[in-house]
Amino acid sequence: MKTVSLKIDDSIFGETEKILAQIKKPRNRYINEAIESYNKLQRKQILEKMLKKESSLVKEDSMSVLKDFEEMDYAD
Repeated sequence: MKTVSLKIDDSIFGETEKILAQIKKPRNRYINEAIESYNKLQRKQILEKMLKKESSLVKEDSMSVLKDFEEMDYAD
């Protein structure tokens, strides 16, 4: 494990301490779980942004192919 020193806003620290007293969880475990959760959210947002970018790159080609299929004569 790595040791990290950080500064937390007084209001966030106070709220966290109240919650920890109610759920009886160590502060370190709580912060680790919070960071893990936030990392998952950030990975999801990064992936979403990447997929939107890649989708826009192939949009014109996809529309062109769709148009070609629509213009095909499927007569037997």
